[in-house]
Amino acid sequence: MRVHGRLVGYFDGLCEPVNPGGVATYGYVIYGADGEVVAEGYGIAAVGMFGDYATNNVAEYSGVIALLRRLKEIGARNPLVRGDSRLVIKQLSGEFRVRSPRLQHLFTEAKALLDELSGEVEWVPRERNVEADRLSRVAYEEFVKRNLPEFMKHYSHYLATPKQLKLIRTMRFKHR
Repeated sequence: MRVHGRLVGYFDGLCEPVNPGGVATYGYVIYGADGEVVAEGYGIAAVGMFGDYATNNVAEYSGVIALLRRLKEIGARNPLVRGDSRLVIKQLSGEFRVRSPRLQHLFTEAKALLDELSGEVEWVPRERNVEADRLSRVAYEEFVKRNLPEFMKHYSHYLATPKQLKLIRTMRFKHR
């Protein structure tokens, strides 16, 4: 699939219910020159309960990498990449150094892809990143649904008070 005109991609990431150590997910969406959605995606970056050290920044970097890989697949040139993570945007633009060893390899991959595409990055406020945020939440919700018993065992103390937990244990949930 070859798309003409400048593409604009948005990425986002989250780490819930605790950062660090939660479930890190990401989402991205790509818009064509006329504003139509060209591609979108979401996924899991890391999961603390499986031993990965998941953080919000790992999620954000995973999102920008997935976005850049997809832009490359569809033949984008000179894309504009937008995100609401000041850290990721400022690191990719060269304003901030990458100090975290955990992020170094992610930064290196993202920067190489960005340079290969001749892309540029731009920070946007969260209100302008709604769709990528929604997709990162879809990834999180799907993960929780697929892994509910393990998720509750590992993260329940982050989700509710003991009184609320007692109530939850007495309830019956309908699965879709």
